[in-house]
Amino acid sequence: MKLLRISLVPVVVAASLVAALPAATAEPPGWGECPADVTGAGLECATLEVPLDYRNPDGETIEIAVSRLASTNPEKRRGVLLTNTGGPGGEGLAFPAILRDNLKLPQEVLDSYDIIGMDPRGVGHSTPVTCDLQPTQWITNIPLYARNPADVTAQAEQAKVVAAQCGASATAPLLPHITTANTARDLDRVREALGESTVSYFGISYGTYLGSVYTTLFPERSDRILIDSATGPGGWDASFTRMFGEGFEDRFPDFAEYAAAHPEHGLGSTPGQVTAKYFEIAARLDAKPTPEGINGQVFRQLTFAKFYYDHEFPSLARAWHALDTGKPLPQPEAAAAPAGDNYLASQLHVICNDSDWPERIGHYQRNVAVDRFRHPMFGAAAANVTPCAFWPSEPVEPPVEITGDGPPNVLILQNLRDPATPLAGAQKLRRAFGDRARMVTADQGGHLGYLYLDNRCLNDAGTNFLLTGQRPPRDLAC
Repeated sequence: MKLLRISLVPVVVAASLVAALPAATAEPPGWGECPADVTGAGLECATLEVPLDYRNPDGETIEIAVSRLASTNPEKRRGVLLTNTGGPGGEGLAFPAILRDNLKLPQEVLDSYDIIGMDPRGVGHSTPVTCDLQPTQWITNIPLYARNPADVTAQAEQAKVVAAQCGASATAPLLPHITTANTARDLDRVREALGESTVSYFGISYGTYLGSVYTTLFPERSDRILIDSATGPGGWDASFTRMFGEGFEDRFPDFAEYAAAHPEHGLGSTPGQVTAKYFEIAARLDAKPTPEGINGQVFRQLTFAKFYYDHEFPSLARAWHALDTGKPLPQPEAAAAPAGDNYLASQLHVICNDSDWPERIGHYQRNVAVDRFRHPMFGAAAANVTPCAFWPSEPVEPPVEITGDGPPNVLILQNLRDPATPLAGAQKLRRAFGDRARMVTADQGGHLGYLYLDNRCLNDAGTNFLLTGQRPPRDLAC
């Protein structure tokens, strides 16, 4: 999940929908060149047609864009590895090449699998959705900090406009069907088109929920399910968004130690002093924004965004110093305007469609008051209202319930101090899977672990699982 670029008839049980579907024969992909903006040596792309509404499998279809980085060692190839980059809303066609070239996926894994990328339904080169958002209208789906009930009401008014735009856009007929469960069904159409009886899967961030839903709906078609930085068993629902307050506080000590060890930033010589400086700057900007319009909400949001990765700490410290001394933010801190609204729009479609969100503004005002006390650094942001409260469609089916039914083939990788997908959510997912899963935790901070951070223990556990299917005999602490 990245901070910026995460119809109305219910059915009874999500899994029963799968069982009721007639068998369909997906055409083999016609592999060819990838779109011009998707690069990577050896990467090839194709499109598949899938049902818009899986309750009507012979009805209207949409396109799903997929990519393949084929194994070049046929003797060692053992199958297909489906992937997802998170978000929701993250494009995935280039991800197989990124895994090879940027993240240095071990050659043994590249030999073992054809690695498959996909732009999920509603995203990128698949049939996309829009909410006609303007660049300054709705900059993030992570809620903004609410100082008081009036701030919740003000955000609710903006959220209503966004939700209405989604419901009135040119892609509104697609809106109810952009869901995690349907994306999981799309993944199974990809499996079928590739002629594979089973597939393995690697997903990060929100992709952990997609993988969990896939292996729940299709346990007999799941081989090895590797998920890194887990949202929890409910995906990005109303309870998950409140966890950002907890994740912020889990992560803050890492930055406080960095800032205290670098006195040139002038933020304090001890972690305690850095903590006090956070509240001091936030309160000052709440009372009086900078001439450039940076208020306490933006300050807190900037801090949360740069907690994702350690390499962002120096620029975050410089931003704090500028705001503390009344200077403009350093130029690199200025965010580039996104190219279109597809990332945020598709993310809203998924999170608002996946579950039924509370609708009363008073509900969010009460939660903000509670979480400001429980998690004073960011809780009053995490509990704030989103467009999902005013979404123009009700969920078409109940959320998929993650359980222990199925083969023991899931491995969860998790940093202890992850601001975006906190440890508490991963622990809930681990309990939901029961003996189907094992979890490897790493004593490190930030978002994403496998190949993103140099933790040999965690990386070896993930690689060994992909190569052999073997998991630690019990949960492992790295």
